Amino acid sequence: MESKKARYERILQRYLPDPFVGMVIDLLLEHTVQFKIVKPRKTKLGDFRAKNKHGKAQITINGDLNPYSFLVTTLHEFAHLTNYLEYGHRVAPHGKEWKLHYTRLLLPVIDHPETPELLRAALLKSTTNMKASSCTDQQLQRTLLTFDSRNDNLTPLEELPKNSTFALSGKTFRKGNLRRTRYLCTDVNSKRQYLVSALAHVELIEDEEQL
Repeated sequence: MESKKARYERILQRYLPDPFVGMVIDLLLEHTVQFKIVKPRKTKLGDFRAKNKHGKAQITINGDLNPYSFLVTTLHEFAHLTNYLEYGHRVAPHGKEWKLHYTRLLLPVIDHPETPELLRAALLKSTTNMKASSCTDQQLQRTLLTFDSRNDNLTPLEELPKNSTFALSGKTFRKGNLRRTRYLCTDVNSKRQYLVSALAHVELIEDEEQL
């Protein structure tokens, strides 16, 4: 019969960088938590719930993340778990207590000899000026995106000129003004406006030229 550790290793090898599979397995064996790899969600990369419908702590991670994004997101959510176990609901979800838990989990990654130098530098900078989420830390997110599988047809939205037309999630948009970390974009067909992450990878649609 397959042991719990062997099952974790078999599954996590598909999602994590090899040097860090053992680190996440140790966290799973140490804590009582339901860990789920789920379908991609547009609004979040991961999620922690102190109690799911079965009364258990639960962590969910999007299954389409590249290995280093999967690792950082997993540690982010485990920091919520360990913070909750220590303080319950008495502290803010992303307060100084959570930041301390998250930093402690990141340090072994920062110190690991097989961590890519680009990621190491971004994590070090992130821990000195930590945001609530890796998604709101623009520089860390840019670094994590460099480990995505390359698709030459896609471009980060922030690199397109204003008023460019682009495709995303089966819809066509026109790029508008920047609002903090997102651009206000207009659906070309419905005329509805949406806030789209500056780091979203989109497909540029070239406008027709009149000769």
